[in-house]
Amino acid sequence: MTTTSTRPIDPVLFVDDDPNGALRGARCARCATVTFPVQHSCPRCGAAEMNPEALPTEGALWSYTVQSFAPKKPFLHTEPFTPFGVGYIDLGDVIVESRLTVNDPESLEIGMPMRLCSIVNHVDDDGTEVVTFAFAPSKEEAA
Repeated sequence: MTTTSTRPIDPVLFVDDDPNGALRGARCARCATVTFPVQHSCPRCGAAEMNPEALPTEGALWSYTVQSFAPKKPFLHTEPFTPFGVGYIDLGDVIVESRLTVNDPESLEIGMPMRLCSIVNHVDDDGTEVVTFAFAPSKEEAA
């Protein structure tokens, strides 16, 4: 039995370095601004105390597009290239830019419920699957 090895593209993005958990954000101790990814000072008020915070795993599609050209390495380095969805997900206190699991604009709608998931970004030369986060329509995740 062969076991596939996986690793997160950047463990700092995830709570407990777990790509199957929540995204790791930060909340300003002074003005309560939430950031993703984690920042060490507040972009709103400049305070230096940012507290770690697990972001919600469900939100709403705020805006989206389909990228029809291949990005530079290490992002989605697969052949042949397949267009992919990119969107902004409203998680309440913060809006996160993310890959989407859907690349058909007819299947996406602003305001639709979305759920955090992990996807394979690329495979290293040694066969390790490098995973990142994405958002899927909640109805797709339930199927």
